[in-house]
Amino acid sequence: VKVEDYKSLKEKYAIAKLPIIRGIFAFAESLKMGMGTLNYSASFWEEEEEKEKESSKENQKTNDLWMGLALVAAIIVAIGLFVLLPFFISEKLHKIVPSIQLRGLIEGVIRVALFVGYVKAISLLEDIRRVFMYHGAEHKTINCFEAGDPLTPENVKKHSRYHKRCGTSFLVVVMIISIIVFMFINVKSMWLRLLSRVLLVPIIAGISYEFIMFAGRSDSKLANILSVPGMWVQRLTTKEPDLEMCEVAIRSVEAVIDWRAYQDAMKRGEIED
Repeated sequence: VKVEDYKSLKEKYAIAKLPIIRGIFAFAESLKMGMGTLNYSASFWEEEEEKEKESSKENQKTNDLWMGLALVAAIIVAIGLFVLLPFFISEKLHKIVPSIQLRGLIEGVIRVALFVGYVKAISLLEDIRRVFMYHGAEHKTINCFEAGDPLTPENVKKHSRYHKRCGTSFLVVVMIISIIVFMFINVKSMWLRLLSRVLLVPIIAGISYEFIMFAGRSDSKLANILSVPGMWVQRLTTKEPDLEMCEVAIRSVEAVIDWRAYQDAMKRGEIED
């Protein structure tokens, strides 16, 4: 278990606590933390002498640089594949579909199809499948924790591998909201519409974050219905874990919070469910 102190930008800057803006910061921090964690996990497959080299400050700076470049590259590829490509495909239909709003809808459908196809394709890779199994273990553990059940591998295994606050659901919400927003951008210039797609990505991410937080806190019928698309796509991004994976997820939770004390406080009514 590796434990590090982490201070969110929301603790440093008041602006990062504002609605919508906090979602933009959370999205960027999640990307950075996620890639850093995956790189740390991958380092265990390297030779022992390579690990020793990485421990030096100079090599750590190099690793941080490469991680930063990889993050920028990932964002560029994601924008190109899931924002620009659907836009240009839909624009090719301008003679057949003169309506900008209808082309915006077609663009959104293409974007969702590309995303689902991409996730389905990478899930066929053995290493990615294992990541998705750990993803399922994470959800099961959180569901077990939030249900007030003791965190044991057997208890965790019984719970659902789907969760409304999942990052997958967040991405699905981003795409759905982008369809709605882009349909109402009635600008005749193709290049201005393209520019708006890129510039509005952070704002749409911020709006999506607020929705995910609402859905995660609410058990209303509306929240549950609106969460269905994201929960459906989680069938692809989560897989059933084994007991050892559940144990890893439990240890991760224990490194963050004393779940026994927390659940006892919930039972005494000191913490709202």
